[in-house]
Amino acid sequence: MPKGYWIARMDVHDAEIYDTYRAANAKPFAEFGAKFLVRGGKQDVREGSWRARTVVIEFASLADAIACYDSDAYQKAKDIRLPVSKGDMVIIEGYDG
Repeated sequence: MPKGYWIARMDVHDAEIYDTYRAANAKPFAEFGAKFLVRGGKQDVREGSWRARTVVIEFASLADAIACYDSDAYQKAKDIRLPVSKGDMVIIEGYDG
């Protein structure tokens, strides 16, 4: 079964409040087995435009990735993030070839 991934690109406008979001998302991420593959490291943009922060999170399945996002605990965490960031996010099925 292919894994599921969150891929997010964010510009954060208040790092202190964003840290509160990160603390709040720890519980749902643990519950759904999230594994950070990329978490805001150095970037070298070669084409197009990008945001300041990139995050890639792996889940055991696409269903787990979607369930985590839809969970009440993550939605509460997201409510903390939204006023202090602007971004793009996709939940995508991995390649199992």
